[in-house]
Order: sequence, then structure tokens, then C-alpha cells
Amino acid sequence: MGIRGLQGFVARVCPDACQTVDLREMAEKHRIDHPDSPPVIVVDAMSCVRRWYTPESWVCGGQWREYLAILQDFINAFMAAGIKLVFYFDGVVEEKKRDEWIKRRMKNTEEITRLFQFIKTHRKQPGREMFVLPSALPTFTRYALKSLGQKTVCTLQEADFEVAAYGLQNSCIGILGQDSDYLIYDTCPYFSIENLRLDRLVTVMYSREVLCRALGISLTHLPLFACLLGNDVVPESMLEGFWHKCLATSPHRNKTYNRRTNILLSVANYISKIPCAYSSLKHLEEIIPLGSDKTLLCRGVNSYLLPGQQSPWIPPNVSNCQMLSLQQQSAFCQDKEIFQLAKEQHIQSENFTIFNILSHGQVECSNSLEDDCDTEIPGQALIYRPARQHIYSILLESGKGGTSPLVKEWVVYCGNPLKQPDLIQPVQPSVTGGTPNLKTLWLAKGPDVEKQRYSTFLACFHLQDEMEELQALEAPVAGFCCLLAYLMMQVSSLSLEDLNAFLALILCLKGKSAAQLIALQAAVYYPDKFKRKDIQFLAKYKAIELAEVDSRAVHLGAVLIRGLTTLLMANSACGFPFRMDDLMPWAVFDGKLFQEKYQKAHRGCSVEELLESNFQKYLYLFSPKIKGVSREELGSSLWYQATGQEADTDAQEVPPAYEEELHCAGDRALEQVVLRGCGVSLAGDVQEPSGHYPVPGALG
Repeated sequence: MGIRGLQGFVARVCPDACQTVDLREMAEKHRIDHPDSPPVIVVDAMSCVRRWYTPESWVCGGQWREYLAILQDFINAFMAAGIKLVFYFDGVVEEKKRDEWIKRRMKNTEEITRLFQFIKTHRKQPGREMFVLPSALPTFTRYALKSLGQKTVCTLQEADFEVAAYGLQNSCIGILGQDSDYLIYDTCPYFSIENLRLDRLVTVMYSREVLCRALGISLTHLPLFACLLGNDVVPESMLEGFWHKCLATSPHRNKTYNRRTNILLSVANYISKIPCAYSSLKHLEEIIPLGSDKTLLCRGVNSYLLPGQQSPWIPPNVSNCQMLSLQQQSAFCQDKEIFQLAKEQHIQSENFTIFNILSHGQVECSNSLEDDCDTEIPGQALIYRPARQHIYSILLESGKGGTSPLVKEWVVYCGNPLKQPDLIQPVQPSVTGGTPNLKTLWLAKGPDVEKQRYSTFLACFHLQDEMEELQALEAPVAGFCCLLAYLMMQVSSLSLEDLNAFLALILCLKGKSAAQLIALQAAVYYPDKFKRKDIQFLAKYKAIELAEVDSRAVHLGAVLIRGLTTLLMANSACGFPFRMDDLMPWAVFDGKLFQEKYQKAHRGCSVEELLESNFQKYLYLFSPKIKGVSREELGSSLWYQATGQEADTDAQEVPPAYEEELHCAGDRALEQVVLRGCGVSLAGDVQEPSGHYPVPGALG
């Protein structure tokens, strides 16, 4: 969160503290001073993702392949200068920040509501002033950077502390981010991501020393200065009376400054005149109404002390409560080996959410681009809750030695005021022979265990009977089909047009280059060119016309992306039957491409046009030749909607050019999974799939 107004104060009132620096020059100086260690910049990734996401399209679910290329360019710029990057991501929401987290979620909900109102009114994406991060962008950024060979760290506590500690302990040339707390920590230099010129590797360095000179205080004063302005530990609401006294006695009040600026100057003036000792802090605790907890100031100052640092404001025997957790087990996980493995995988960004469940029995999920006015599509948090309940059961090993503890879910969905967490009961998945324990899933080896991992994963999504068909598919397609079948079971309002759009997406994406996917944006952001059919413009971009944005497709895109994070959670819990890379959005999703396929499907265009050159493959997937099923058995209505052809009694022949490609188990598997996921049996009857727990649309 940082200190409200401090970053702007430095820029406006202390411009000398904003020093333009050349990172190449700083790296070269580091190499001279430290010939045995490469120059390293530690990156506060959470404060950078908004800056990194520069694709023009952001509302449709994310341009993931383009985003991956942007991250690669970012890394390459530093690599060319010989600078190593280490990326840190928030791994927890600390309870001291819970109120702030809730406040931000409510604000995001209001922003998303306005966004959907704009889309419905204008049928286009608004300008950058209404920008909202694509759903789950920070989560997938972590895995994207890891896939690009970068060191990524998922924290055990608030990221800014771990970033500052890493920078100090590893003699980094600086911290790259945008958080005023880095002005308070006594650590390596703080560089601005907002002011970074990537082409020249030039940015602004915020100087703590110059700031202190301007305020008339020393570096030692900064932690107390931050606490008296209000931070994550000391609420601003407790400080109003103290600020009023400081303003009344400050010689630095300036009518040309706003109130917050005058507060910063007057607080600095106050602490510059008191002895730098614990007795001064005790006196402040007496005059400031801190409520029942008189240790707030002490804890607040202590929160800025990095390992090995001391402060005259607090006694030397007060331990640093911010030290990294030495916890070896928890009430949720008594097995030290399993707990330690989950912790290591968490830190190394190898699993997703598992350590949070095993250590604290808690899960958080932020906002998604969901239309709360569309009650036919439930909130994604509710759609995937049955799957999460099975995952909790696997992790907490419910049914083995007693009742599992309830899991606290802090998740955003329509109608949830976030006053308290939802308490969720784990539910055992239906696994033949019972759910394997974590030691088996995580540590055992052999083909039988691999089969157990895969079947347990599928059971989380009620697809345990489809194992043979899914295993025959390429891994990314299998994961996508698993998710799609689950969605078709859980959301009754999904139509065949929706299904066709999703299938067209996965079948056509593989053949699209990153450049082609980027070109899809041109038709949206320059619609006037397309209305005039500017031939030169069309030739330049080779773009597909997409003149508007559909709000329901935006919503469905967000639901699908959040489904991928649920796949990641299940995969982590079950011992990684899939490679995590195979479940990433850049392997199976593109926002603009999905918009195009969705709109065409709902306009009634032929499946042949929708599938482009993949039509024959799609046709074969629905072919009644499989297992000798006739068109009548499949159902003439479904056949007609799927192919646009009238039903007849002749078997569909596969053209010779496609015979070798299509005559494979993978094609058979996809047909079986999709049809069963739709609730359609091979005999054409609507059936209630095993383990089907539909979510009422009104809950969304």
C-alpha cells in the first residue's frame, strides 16, 4: 500500500530527490566494484504488471501470446546490458492488510460495473482511462516469467519486505517498482517502473538521502515518519488529532500546498525535534489514541527493519516480527515433509495456492471481468467452487481420521460484501479405490502413480470416466477440454454457439502466429478504416474484421481464464499430472480470437467458416462413424447445428487428405468429452452427468 501521498510529494516538493539514472552505467560501476557478482535488480512484479500489459486489447480476456512477447522484450533489454532480474510476487494477503484488500476489491467491482455499462452502450472497448487488468494477469505473469527462464519468487509475507531484504542482502544495484514503502526501508536504491525508458534503460531513482535533507530529518527517522503518516500497521483514522496538533505548530505550513503535503511537512518537523529514543515513541503512544493496542507504533517501526537492522525507536530485545516464517507444520498439515515441499514449491512459483491452504486454510481470489447484471452466468467463484471443494479434500485428506477443517474463501462474486470469509466444507472426489494421500500423489513414482495423479485430477472436475479419451489428446487440448466439459456441466445457460466458439478457439489458435493475433486488434481499434474498406490498411495488417465487442463474450472469456487457475490448483494438489506450462492461457486462449469466434457463432455463420481450415477435423470429431454411431443416434438436431447440413443416413466420409491426421485416438477423445460435457449421450439423449452440481444462474 505504501504511504499515501508520499510518492507525489517527492515529485512535486522534492524534485531533487528524483534523479535520472542510466541503469547500464550503474551496472558497469557494479561490475568494477564487485567483479565476482553480476549486477542484479530485484523487481516488485506486482507494481509492474499494469505497466507491462501494453497490448491494445485488454477487455476481451487477454492477448496472452503478445503479452508473453512483451515480457521477453523487457527481459532482453536488461540481459543486453548484463543485468540479471529477480521477480517477486505477493504470495499472501496478510491479515493486517485485509481491510485494505476488501476496500480495493469493492472499488474494482464498481470500476468493472462501469466498464460493462460502457461496453453495452458503445459495443467497444473504452479508452485506457478505464483500464482494468485482464483477469488473473498477476498469477499468469508469474508463470510467464518463469517459463522465460527468470527467477521468480512467491513470497511468504508482504512482498515489499522480502524485496527490500533481498536487495540489501544480495547487494543489488536497485529495486524496480512503484511503492513508496521503498523510500522508507534502509535498503538498496529504488528505481521507478513508471519512468523507465526501456529502449535506453534510463529511469528515475528516488533518493532517500535527498528526501531526508528536504524534510530536515535523518534516515533513522523514516520508519517513524511513515507510521505517523499512516501505513499498513497504523491506520490514518487514529492520527487525525495528532496531525491537527502538528499543523497548528508547524512553521512550514504553505497555503499553496494541499493539506496532505502540509501534513507531511509538519509531521517531519515534529519528529525532527524529539529525541531519537524509545522514550519518545512511548510518549507518542500515550498522546495518540491507538485504541486497545498501544504497541502499534512499535510494531509499525519494527515492520521496516530488515534482518540484522536495529532502531533507536524500539528496544534492542524486540524481535523482528517480519522474519521469514520458520513454520514447519500447521493445524491443516501435520506432515512436516509435505508441508516443507509445499512451502518450497510456493516460494519457487511451482505450485498455485497449495501452501496457503496447508498453512492457513485460506484462499483469496480477486476481481474478474464479470458482468454482475448477467444473472444467467454465475460468478466464476461459484462455478468453480465444487472443484475447489474436491481439491481441499485432497489436500486436507478428508475422510481419513476425522472431519476436515473448513477452508476460508475470500472470493469476489456478485452479492458478496466480503464482511467475512465463506467457510467451505471439503468434499471428497469420486476416485476409484479412494483418494490417494499426498505422499503418494507428490512423492511416489511409477506408471501406476502417474495414472492415479491423472484420475484424481479428473475427479476434481467430475470427469473421472473420461480418462482414456483425455489422455489421448495433446496436453493443452486435454486441459482445455476438461475445463470446457466442466463448464458445460455447471452452467446451464451455455449454448451450442458458445461451445462452437470455444472449440473454434482451441482448434484455430494453434495455427495463428503472434503477428496474426495482434493484427486482429487493428480492426477493432481502427474501425473507421474498415468501414471504408481501406484496401491498403487491410493489406498492411492482414486483419480480420471485428467491428464491435460483445459484453457476454467478455464475461465468458474471464470465466474461462479463471477456470485455468482452477486447473493449476488441481494440478498442483494432484502431484502435477500435467506440466504447468500446458495449462497456461497463451497455450489455449486469445481474447480477440475468442471475440471473433463468439460473434460469428452467434450470428449463425456456418461451422465451416467458423473453423477456417479446421472444418474437416471438427466435422470428423462429430462424425457418427465413431464406434458405429449413426446420425440418427447422435441426434439430427445436434448434427444439423454442428455442421449446418441436413441429416441423412449416409456415413460422413473423411477426405483422403485428412484421413491420416484425423484417424487418431485424439479426435475420438475430443468428441466423447465434449458431447458428454454437453450432457448429450451418444444415443442423443440428454443425461445428467455423474457428479453434476449445477450452479443456479441467479447466484452469479
